[in-house]
Amino acid sequence: MIASDQPSPTPAPKLRLLFVCIGNSCRSPMAESIGLRDACDLFESRSAGLSPLGVVQKLTFETLRRNGYPTDALYSKPILTGEWAAADLVINMSGYQKQHTFPRAEWYKVEDWEVEDPYGEDPEFYQRTFEDIRTRIKVLTARLRARGA
Repeated sequence: MIASDQPSPTPAPKLRLLFVCIGNSCRSPMAESIGLRDACDLFESRSAGLSPLGVVQKLTFETLRRNGYPTDALYSKPILTGEWAAADLVINMSGYQKQHTFPRAEWYKVEDWEVEDPYGEDPEFYQRTFEDIRTRIKVLTARLRARGA
């Protein structure tokens, strides 16, 4: 077989997802980690909080590690202007509808997910939240793949 002189096609850039919750302490870091492992070929995962607590909860780390997900890059942070602008899709898990939380001009890129906040709850509640988010990301990735993203 002879190699072609044609350059190989440049892969399409990955989508950039920003997962948002209130404190960037439980739900959105879980989603970031799940995305990093389960959909890294399709999108880049970031997370942020509307009012970040400045710390990712110990049970968030424990739940992710117990399920085999990465935690090294996770830390609690605010929504930065550059991260928001770069995001192709924002997953809002804050419990506040996008119409009451984000600028009208940006609603097109925000998807609301109703995910219970495990903050202050027991490990089983964290596990249920993790499973809910993982299932939602699986559905999201299937939808994006079907659209050819």
